[in-house]
Amino acid sequence: MRIGIAGITGRLGALCAEEVVAAQLHLSGGLARKPDALRHIVTDPARLAGCSDVVIDVSSPEATCANAEAFAQARCAWVIGTTGFNAEQEEAIIRASTQIPVLRAANFAPGLTMLLDLARQLGAKLPADEYDAEILETHHRQKRDAPSGTALAIGEQFAEGRKVALADVIETDRSGLRSDGAIGFASLRAGQIVGEHSLILTSGTEQITLSHRAFDRRVFAQGAVKAARWLVGKPAGLYDMTEIFEA
Repeated sequence: MRIGIAGITGRLGALCAEEVVAAQLHLSGGLARKPDALRHIVTDPARLAGCSDVVIDVSSPEATCANAEAFAQARCAWVIGTTGFNAEQEEAIIRASTQIPVLRAANFAPGLTMLLDLARQLGAKLPADEYDAEILETHHRQKRDAPSGTALAIGEQFAEGRKVALADVIETDRSGLRSDGAIGFASLRAGQIVGEHSLILTSGTEQITLSHRAFDRRVFAQGAVKAARWLVGKPAGLYDMTEIFEA
């Protein structure tokens, strides 16, 4: 199996490359802003797609449209670990999934994948008029987006359980009184914290907290490689990490 890495010079991309080699798979090369012939790093997504069975993409939302077109044309499977897409980028991903298998994950950690499932179940079982929902996430000080993609994924699953759209109930500004049925988000940025997420549900008489803490960024790389191995050979379509654990 030939695995390419888009965003190979980033922290997570470099770890993904290490995990591909550790798994005794073929690292076909990488995609970055600057080429490096010795390391088989290119700037053209079509070149990487042409020599890969699957690409793990941990680059940036800005590269999404070009990557989507190149990977679809090359019939190369696509594992996406990037978040923060705009409407045009979302459409490019959906369009590519009609031609190739695409797996999207806000977080590749197995434990977090299980937490998403539990969040959906709790949303379905606990009444919105009795339990306030808050999602707290903490990351390293260099992280640009807030709330994190993982926090939003937790919110999406919880909202799905409540049968509401997250966009209709999300609150990220906590300067005023919370609205009834709102799903609140709080973000902290400090030091080099890898990633911590908690879903906190509070009624007048009890509190439930679901938490996940990543100690090592390598857990995401290992999950991404697992996803890549699973995705190759699948029919065109849009997949997520939960399907790997259901297989």
